[in-house]
Amino acid sequence: MAHIALYRTWRPQAFRDIVGQKHIVQTLQNSLREGRVTHAYLFNGPRGTGKTSAAKILAKAVNCLSGPAEEPCNQCANCIRITEGAVMDVVEIDAASNRGVEEIRDIRDKVKYAPTEVRQKVYIIDEVHMLTTEAFNALLKTLEEPPPHVMFILATTEPHKLPATIISRCQRFDFRRVSLDEQVERLHLVCQEEQIEAEENALRFIARLSDGGMRDALSLLDQIMAFSGKRVTYDDVVSITGGMASDQFQILVEAIKRRDVPAVLQLIDSFMQEGKSADKCMENLLFYFRDLLMVKLVPDSQAVTDRIHDVKAFVSVAAAFTSQELISMIDSLNYYQTEMKYSVQPQTLLEVALMKLCSVSAADSGVAAALESTGTLQAAGESAPRDRASDGLVTQLTSRIQRLEEQLAQLLKQGVGSSAASSNSGSSPSGTGMRTSSNPAAMKKSVEKLDGYLLGREEPECKNVLQKWGQVLSRVKEQKITIHAWLVDGEPVSLHNDNVLVAFKSAMHRETTEKPANKPMIEQVMAEVMGRPLKLVTIMLKDWNAASDESKNVVRSKEELKLIPEGEPDAPANEQWIDEAIKLFGADLVEIKSD
Repeated sequence: MAHIALYRTWRPQAFRDIVGQKHIVQTLQNSLREGRVTHAYLFNGPRGTGKTSAAKILAKAVNCLSGPAEEPCNQCANCIRITEGAVMDVVEIDAASNRGVEEIRDIRDKVKYAPTEVRQKVYIIDEVHMLTTEAFNALLKTLEEPPPHVMFILATTEPHKLPATIISRCQRFDFRRVSLDEQVERLHLVCQEEQIEAEENALRFIARLSDGGMRDALSLLDQIMAFSGKRVTYDDVVSITGGMASDQFQILVEAIKRRDVPAVLQLIDSFMQEGKSADKCMENLLFYFRDLLMVKLVPDSQAVTDRIHDVKAFVSVAAAFTSQELISMIDSLNYYQTEMKYSVQPQTLLEVALMKLCSVSAADSGVAAALESTGTLQAAGESAPRDRASDGLVTQLTSRIQRLEEQLAQLLKQGVGSSAASSNSGSSPSGTGMRTSSNPAAMKKSVEKLDGYLLGREEPECKNVLQKWGQVLSRVKEQKITIHAWLVDGEPVSLHNDNVLVAFKSAMHRETTEKPANKPMIEQVMAEVMGRPLKLVTIMLKDWNAASDESKNVVRSKEELKLIPEGEPDAPANEQWIDEAIKLFGADLVEIKSD
């Protein structure tokens, strides 16, 4: 393959060729110069940052016929043969495919023998985190008491998976991602040596796509060179890599700002026709809005200049949005990007996400943020999540913005709790978010509202729901694990008029469960498990417990006195004398007998 040939040409052959790891290079060179090379090293960091290359250069440096030296000469027989992989005393092992204890035991048995071709045996174990626990235990003994002629170099991208006993016996070097400027500088050098003309924008875009990995950047450059020939352009890079140019994003974002839904959908369709994937578009769009927010909040930050080539164009686009709008848009896109992982129609989710962005405006965002911070949305019966605009929220708020703005100052002065209690007085348990109150009248009203549910908790049908709730959770988990994560916080507490009342400990979990996108699926699963249609009704657990405690006195009195329920034809006419007798003599001494 062409890109492998190019990478071999530009693969680091000496420490000076390793890009972006000056602190590591300087430490290793000082150790070689002073003769203080240790027996075990741990190189960890992101992929493509030079871990394995540094390990091979170190193996050449300690075995160079002109050394040990700060830099291998790459001209002696030892250096040339190690570069070609022809020295049996320098062994590179892929732990991903040789992860068992038998392979490590084989190494342990061979390290005691002196090297036959070079000065020092070197074992390079790549992806060492893939070793089994038994293999690590076998390796640990060798690292504790190594022979003087053996050096181990362990390379990994996930050091947290290594046992602490292994890490403590190695000198650890953390390789960092190569900065964008350093990558661009190296890519310019490659193009110059290969006699390739490349645009600055194209090389910067390649560097951004490589995500800090020099190896990936070289591979992308070679792929684009195979297509473009002697001239690498920005348009070619965008076309080959499946990315999106910033001017395309600018057109899309301007359509979002105008709330031009047809134009947004047409742009998405054109992206799909060009072969771009919905998840990649979502990822790039998130980065674009992130850059807009950074330009707006910290325009002189290094994080901005590293990623954005034309800052002025971003400034003009960012000026059309408020910071709150951009944050809300990023939250919404992040939510739908997570949902894409479980969706079979990612393009549909992308379209829905962008249509939702079209409904966000500065006024809506400001009112939503203010109300959300005071809890008024939940008190008013709106089921809105805290971290993103709920479905249909903006539409519902638009007609009431003026009235809510006038009431907002008054609510903040009087306290949200009292207003919330008054606004909840006539709503159902699923929409209330009821607040507990020390006012007896308010508590009595809450108990009366839940009276049917308080009686229904002892019914056989309610107990049947409790017994089968585990099946409901299992079925929901099979269909969509994200909904299960919210629903598991609640527990069914009653059944009344085919309404299953579920009490939640967390308000956020309750709100997400009530979302129109989640609630129908839960009700469908309940119907399948219970064998009949059921509706989901939610309440906060603390509100349910408060109502239950308030009703206990009345229920206990009726049970102890065995009073005849109201409304039956046989109810005695002299119940007032019974009440007087109980007051005089106490409930324990009064026995009621029917004729």
